[in-house]
Amino acid sequence: MKKILVSGGAGFIGSHLCSRLIKDGHQVICLDNLFTGAKRNIEHLIAHPRFQFVNHDITLPYTAEVDEIYNLACPASPIHYQYDAIKTIKTSVLGAINLIELADKTGAKILQASTSEVYGDPHVHPQTEEYWGNVNPIGLRSCYDEGKRCAETIFMDFNRMKGTRIKIIRIFNTYGPNMLPDDGRVISNFIVQALRNEDITIYGTGAQTRSFQYVTDLIEAMIRMMATGDEFTGPVNIGNPNEFTILELANKVIAEVGSESKIIFKPLPMDDPQQRQPDITLAKKYLDWQPTIFLDEGLKYMVDYFKNYNL
Repeated sequence: MKKILVSGGAGFIGSHLCSRLIKDGHQVICLDNLFTGAKRNIEHLIAHPRFQFVNHDITLPYTAEVDEIYNLACPASPIHYQYDAIKTIKTSVLGAINLIELADKTGAKILQASTSEVYGDPHVHPQTEEYWGNVNPIGLRSCYDEGKRCAETIFMDFNRMKGTRIKIIRIFNTYGPNMLPDDGRVISNFIVQALRNEDITIYGTGAQTRSFQYVTDLIEAMIRMMATGDEFTGPVNIGNPNEFTILELANKVIAEVGSESKIIFKPLPMDDPQQRQPDITLAKKYLDWQPTIFLDEGLKYMVDYFKNYNL
């Protein structure tokens, strides 16, 4: 049994990770300030003897004796991370510093949940880990994009200078239960609009592409990444390489819901990527991992989830 700290543990992805770690027999400290996380995501764990919830903001130092740390704390949808851009970049940068200093002090292994947003609006397709990206450092999305890029820098410098045991993954579009209906991410947006028979809003022409992975596939990859030897730091792309246009996604959602929604088009936001698809060669090689749940199956799960959500 390991003692494991999960920052952002009450969030969409973090709550699934906490559940998996408890199931695997570990002791879990769930750290979250509940800005985008929610108690409802972890209510099934609260009474568990190996689970502890701590309401804490990782821009402030935190101390605990732990064996492993997963740093997932940061708003991940544009609506939330642009709501308070200064807070977002503080969470990414100061949070990374505070947690990696804790890892360095305790000898814990630490995993940074980075993002495909480090590639920006890419000129290389699909995106490999060697690609440095095309990011606007002063745009509306840069509080998140550059915050995550800086966090990767912090982790690599601690590893090079102090030998801190690090792992970096770059997460591509992920969906699944515990997503908020109003979080602004495309799958949740489309499903909620379709269930309400409202117009489905596409920004731009809908020709831009995304690759969507189901959350349980991501959690499996995170566990495998943490289990790799200290010599393997990443970064590693974690995503589903099956690529769809946003218009294709909208039509799939309408068909799955049986909705009367119409598709409407609005202007594309600044710096919105035109293409996003992971090259997962490294994940296959070093983690023996690839996704197992594909979009048609995952959408069925998500429609059922939001049908039971009090919309």
